[in-house]
Amino acid sequence: MRLLVKHSALVLAIGLVVAGCSSAKKDPFAGVGSPYYSKAGPLPKGGGRYHVGKPYEVAGVRFTPKEQPNYDKTGIASWYGPQFHRRMTSNGEWFDMNELTAAHATLPLPSYAKVTNLENGRTVVVRINDRGPFVGTRIIDMSRRSAEVLDFKPKGMAKVRVQYMGPAPLNDQGQHLAALNQELRNGASVRQMMAMLNGEAVSRPTQLAEAEPNYGSHQPEQTIASATNDYQSPEYFVQVGSFADPYNAERAREELAASGPVEVQQLVGSAGPLYRVRIGPIRNEGQAQVALRQAVDLGHPDAHLIMASAAL
Repeated sequence: MRLLVKHSALVLAIGLVVAGCSSAKKDPFAGVGSPYYSKAGPLPKGGGRYHVGKPYEVAGVRFTPKEQPNYDKTGIASWYGPQFHRRMTSNGEWFDMNELTAAHATLPLPSYAKVTNLENGRTVVVRINDRGPFVGTRIIDMSRRSAEVLDFKPKGMAKVRVQYMGPAPLNDQGQHLAALNQELRNGASVRQMMAMLNGEAVSRPTQLAEAEPNYGSHQPEQTIASATNDYQSPEYFVQVGSFADPYNAERAREELAASGPVEVQQLVGSAGPLYRVRIGPIRNEGQAQVALRQAVDLGHPDAHLIMASAAL
């Protein structure tokens, strides 16, 4: 169960209700009644099971878990930490307050969501692996680390936007989530990251670094519509996408070979290397538009045109 860490009678009462429900339901919530990981050393990452669950009721409120591919809602986020650290989550993982995780009352478990703090613009991708919150109108409970990343931990709550991205792999040891946050820092949209989840990138062991959010407003790429230049023959690129797996990048390069010169550029990020695929340079805008349509038709819906000055 994901509740804001506040010492109040209301929180205690709801905690007791949920603890009682956890022994009777097949969809338990982390909390006082859930198993505690007592072994020495760091907590295992990932694991558990893919789980949607049946409708359930907490404190007189009924919740219906279901697949929600278009979930995009704004509401209040809270956070949780020491009281639930090292306890089992609803899908059988272990809650680690120092990881980028969260709890949601109805989204599939485990899954990924982009969370934006609407009060300061900070964003992060989190792994949803538990149920909650069950207090008031809150829509998501963030781990302590996630709250720190979004910079609302001292306040306890913040107004956020939650955008569902897709199911998360059960066996992720942290690399996959780190790669998504790297994509987020690079300016990737939710659609682009969803495309990555749907097969454009396959997680692989990389040198794992701590995943961090986009701390400020990202400077968008210069597009054809807004680009200004003083030279007569601008160069265009079709930005196809960035991949965590070089095999997928090479496969995309081969698919797009007929559209023009295709390059794969290795980028170095805190989550490990990424491989950017783009078509170009192309000096004729009409040919660039044709290459763009071909890239979209070949299964890259987020491909877009950029000027050479913005492609560096």
